Amino acid sequence: MNDTIYPCLWFDGNAKQAAEFYCSVFENSKIVDDSQMVVTFELKGKLIMGLNGGPMFKPNPSVSLFVYCKSLSETNSVWDKLIEGGIEMMTIGKYPWSERYGWLQDKFGFTWQISIADAENKKSKIVPSLLFTGDQFGRAEEAINFYSSIFENSATDLLLHYEKNDPYEGKVLYSEFNLNQYGMIAMDGPGVHDFIFNEAFSFVVTCNNQDEIDYYWSKLTQDGYESQCGWLKDKFGVSWQIVPQILSELMSDPSRSARVVNAFMQMKKFDIATLLNA
Repeated sequence: MNDTIYPCLWFDGNAKQAAEFYCSVFENSKIVDDSQMVVTFELKGKLIMGLNGGPMFKPNPSVSLFVYCKSLSETNSVWDKLIEGGIEMMTIGKYPWSERYGWLQDKFGFTWQISIADAENKKSKIVPSLLFTGDQFGRAEEAINFYSSIFENSATDLLLHYEKNDPYEGKVLYSEFNLNQYGMIAMDGPGVHDFIFNEAFSFVVTCNNQDEIDYYWSKLTQDGYESQCGWLKDKFGVSWQIVPQILSELMSDPSRSARVVNAFMQMKKFDIATLLNA
């Protein structure tokens, strides 16, 4: 399992409740760690962080979790469980691109695209999907190239454009790519939408040393902007957290965790030496 990059979902105090719910939906899932602020869990072996950040940010469909299921029964089961208390966005059924597909918003506000895997790739997996809307519409391919230039071991596995003479000719209809072997999807979202990327869905990048932190921070903030506590927004509005691997160890030490928190609350980019000396 590649834990160098993983998603962070923003909750208003109910991260553990959500983690328990999601783990009940998917096989090979469990809660890994649980604190008042952060709950980390695995879904189908994929690491996800749930952050109790408060009411400031609300999830929206700009980033969804795309679930490929290996069978019709699994597809129906995942849909039936996730839709509980949620909202149907696209009715589950047969579409030109899938024998069984549906899009929903769950009871915590996060959106999921559920699809049976095609015959060539009968593999069950969960992949974050970025939808470029509004001012970012038409920038999906640019973003793929930008991210791939930053992360090693990156590749574009599939890139489909709107066809010639289509009103959106040349824009990305659907794509699959990976960053440091972490799979993602990107699409351009035509039409009028009332949502854009926000901090409710971010990507955590764990770093082994200060050089790695400095590298990712400088690259991802190009034409973007810095925020607090290791957070940044890139030039497309996507949020990232660039964090040292050692942070979890420091935070688990009750004799120093309060001092560590006080130290990184003063930071934008993380400084490992300052954390160690806290």
